[in-house]
Amino acid sequence: MKRISIVSPAYNEEDNVEACYQAVAALFAKGGPLEDYEREHIFADNASQDRTAEILRGIAANDPCVKVILNSRNFGPFRSNFNALRYATGDAVVVFLPTDLQDPPEVIPEMVRLWEGGTEIVAGCRANREETLTLRTFRRIFYRLSNSLSDFEIPESVGEFQLIDRKVWEVVVSHTDQYPYIRGIIASTGFRRVILPYTWKARKRGISKNNALALVDQALNGIFSFTTVPLRLCSFAGFGIAFFAFLYAVFTIISTLIDHTSAPAGTQTMITAIFFFAGVQLASIGLLGEYVTAIHAQVRRGPMVVERERINIPADLSV
Repeated sequence: MKRISIVSPAYNEEDNVEACYQAVAALFAKGGPLEDYEREHIFADNASQDRTAEILRGIAANDPCVKVILNSRNFGPFRSNFNALRYATGDAVVVFLPTDLQDPPEVIPEMVRLWEGGTEIVAGCRANREETLTLRTFRRIFYRLSNSLSDFEIPESVGEFQLIDRKVWEVVVSHTDQYPYIRGIIASTGFRRVILPYTWKARKRGISKNNALALVDQALNGIFSFTTVPLRLCSFAGFGIAFFAFLYAVFTIISTLIDHTSAPAGTQTMITAIFFFAGVQLASIGLLGEYVTAIHAQVRRGPMVVERERINIPADLSV
C-alpha cells in the first residue's frame, strides 16, 4: 500500500488542529477517496503559547499515523515546515497543508490522481482568493518581480501547498539552506509539473500569524535566495550614473569655456545631486547587506530548528 505524507506546521492553532486532523483522516477512512492509501500526517508545533501542543499530544496518543514535532521556540513557518518535511516517509508528500484549512484538503485526492498518472509535482494554484484586493495586488507584484529576476519560473499564486514525488522530495530535503524558500526550491528542481487551480478560502477560526512584516521578509528571502540580479542592477546603475555625471562635467567645462558669463550650477543642484547619490549608495549597501546576511547564516551552519520533543517518530529516523 502506498503512503501519502502530509505536513502541517502550527503556531497557536488550538482552534484548528483538531479540525485539520479530522479533515485529513476522513480522506483516508473507509469509503473516503484515499482509502487505498496509507496516511502519515506530520504536525510541527512552533512553540505555541496556547493548547496546540496539548491537543496534538492527545491526537498522537490515539493515532499512530500522526507524528508530532515540538520545537523549542518559534523558528518561523519556513524553517519549521522544512524541518518537518525531512521526516516524511511517504511515496508522495504534500509539502504543506495549513491547519487553518485555507488550502483545502479536498484537493489532495485530485493531486494524488495526477501523481499516479506520472506527474512528479502537482502544484496547487490559488486561482481564486478569498482575501482583500490589496493583498492580491501585492502578491501579483511579487510573483512577477520574482519570475523576472529568477532563472526558473514560480507560477503565480503557487505556494507550498504542493504534492511531490519521493524523488523530488529527496532533492528538496538535500538542500541545507538556513532559511529555505520551499516553493522556490521545488520549482528549481525542474521535474514534471502540473498546475492545479483551487479556491483559497478565508480563515474561519483564529487569526493569521503572518503579519505584513513577516510577508515582506518572506518575499525578500524568495528574491535573494535564487538570484543575484539585484546586485548586478546596482552595479549597472553605479556605472550608468558615473557615466552621465562624467558627461555632465564635460558639458559644464565646455559651456564655461565657450561662454564665460555662464555660471556653474547652484546650491540647489548640488544638494539634489548629493541626496540622489546618497540614496543610490544606501540602497545598494542595503541590497549587499541582504546577501551578506544570507551568507552569514549559511556559514555559521547552526541547526535550522531545535526540537524539544518528537512523538510517534522512530528514534532511528534522524535528519
